[in-house]
Amino acid sequence: MQHEVDLGSFKVGGSQPHVLIAGPCVIESEQLVLETAHQIAEIARAVGMPYVFKSSYDKANRSSIHSFRGPGLRVGMAILRKVKEQVKVPILTDVHSIDEATQAAEVADILQIPAFLCRQTDLLVAAAKTGRIVNVKKGQFLSPWEMSNVVKKLEECGTSNILLTERGSSFGYNNLVVDMRALPV
Repeated sequence: MQHEVDLGSFKVGGSQPHVLIAGPCVIESEQLVLETAHQIAEIARAVGMPYVFKSSYDKANRSSIHSFRGPGLRVGMAILRKVKEQVKVPILTDVHSIDEATQAAEVADILQIPAFLCRQTDLLVAAAKTGRIVNVKKGQFLSPWEMSNVVKKLEECGTSNILLTERGSSFGYNNLVVDMRALPV
């Protein structure tokens, strides 16, 4: 199930070189995000590795209702737009709802479906219909082969711009382990 996805200045997947997807888990401030993006881009260029900046405007699955979740969609996407324009890198961000998919697609090159939401048909359909690349994190409750159902949902919505991210499997409580046998070599 390997294929290549075109990001414009480089391709991801298949026989292409590895791509670095990195950035702060959540947008804490515009300054921190811009500094981080610039520094990672410099490192990626120095080692000749394509780079996608990843950060979230809202981490909706925090343990506590009092935890910092991010600046929200409007402010977060404005910050990610600045990263895209100033650092000249593709952007990946999480989306959690149908409305968010449409709005995030105005800036993001890749829409990421969080692991806990990876089987939510309406969200997958909305992300696919934006025309953006869709990166789905494998839920720790799914086997690698069950992700073929997720891929089929996206393909049936007319997209082949699909990336899958191994998230690990649960081995007891609070113990995620990545099964490297799930990754084709």
